[in-house]
Amino acid sequence: MKVFKFGGASVKDADSVKNMSSIIKANQKEPLVVIVSAMGKMTNAFEHLLELIMAEKNTESAVTKIKSFHNRIIRDLGLKGDSSLVKEIDEVFENLDQTLSSFGSSMSYDYFYDQTVSLGEILSTKIITAYLNSVEIPTLWLDARKVVKTDNLHREAKVDWGATQALLKSQVNNAPENHIILSQGFIGSNAKYNSTTLGREGSDFSAAIFATCLDAESVTIWKDVAGVLNADPKKFKKTKLYEQLPYKEAAEMTFYGASVIHPKTIKPLAQKGIPLYVKSFEKPRAKGTAIEESEVPNLAPAIIHKSGQTVISFKISDFSFINEHHIHLIFDHIKRLNLNINLMQNSAISFTICMDDNPSKREQLRNALLEEFLIYYNEGLDLITIKNYDQDTIDELCKGKEIIIEQRSRNNFQMVYK
Repeated sequence: MKVFKFGGASVKDADSVKNMSSIIKANQKEPLVVIVSAMGKMTNAFEHLLELIMAEKNTESAVTKIKSFHNRIIRDLGLKGDSSLVKEIDEVFENLDQTLSSFGSSMSYDYFYDQTVSLGEILSTKIITAYLNSVEIPTLWLDARKVVKTDNLHREAKVDWGATQALLKSQVNNAPENHIILSQGFIGSNAKYNSTTLGREGSDFSAAIFATCLDAESVTIWKDVAGVLNADPKKFKKTKLYEQLPYKEAAEMTFYGASVIHPKTIKPLAQKGIPLYVKSFEKPRAKGTAIEESEVPNLAPAIIHKSGQTVISFKISDFSFINEHHIHLIFDHIKRLNLNINLMQNSAISFTICMDDNPSKREQLRNALLEEFLIYYNEGLDLITIKNYDQDTIDELCKGKEIIIEQRSRNNFQMVYK
């Protein structure tokens, strides 16, 4: 069995869905599980809907745009006459209306987010399942919320691997023979069957969950790029394709913010020895990148850029020195607020972190530690990490930048700059 994952860009319109179906058709002779994201920019559209609700603004126009987007794809795929599909889509939007009308002060934003934004994947996969069946690719729609079981941490749920494996194997083993199994990325449910999500862009991780639990032969992530490049081609010129990457290198790249693969994807696959392929849905016959247990000498430097960064410095005010007690205290609050640190640095009297901009949580962190430290911060910064750096690459990327922090280890160079 193989697992394929298609992201939003690969199903953004009817032509993209048809292209996806041709890739599936070319591989349907063997057991195949397909994981699909919300279509196009629909996750953003649902998030905008939530912003309107939070601001107590009218949502009618935003809901209409979401409906029109999906209805246009249904029409362009020739599925308007599929009464069963139309009924299912109407039921999803009825669910959306009920969820939006039920929002109140007693409901946490993260809970509300998961019940709402998860519907993008439901809409996407219902439409695609109907289309694949219409072009004689027998497909079974599988609700990921019934098989991917998680804890109660909304928007960043942790997987219950034992329960998920048992449910997945039961569903897949009882599926009709010669059927493609199509399910959703990004979503699951807790013990009460409330929808949960696995983190933004978490569909890659979903593919790894399915593959790991089903002992799949491989996972292929279909992207709008040729494979894993050493830098984002939208931000840097002269990028290079990695034809092969060791698990460890790929995992470290995702840790530092490389967006081509979700950070949680590599670990479960590496533990099972399941290779991960990253390929272009525009050129499906091209080789792409293979990520597996391997040794690859002389890897080109990987350049990872993250915008929207905040640097926070905690300084001792009484002329004593930063010690383990102070760092432990800072980390306790960072953990409590579920913050991720992208870079850290300490001196005799201060401890500095760089993290993604989050004004609300930044203020919570600041308020919690004001009695212990003098606290300073800079926001609106950028972070570049160079893995397997060389001096020429560092010199080129440092040109013309006002560098706030610079740090280098044996294999990695990082700088935060304006």
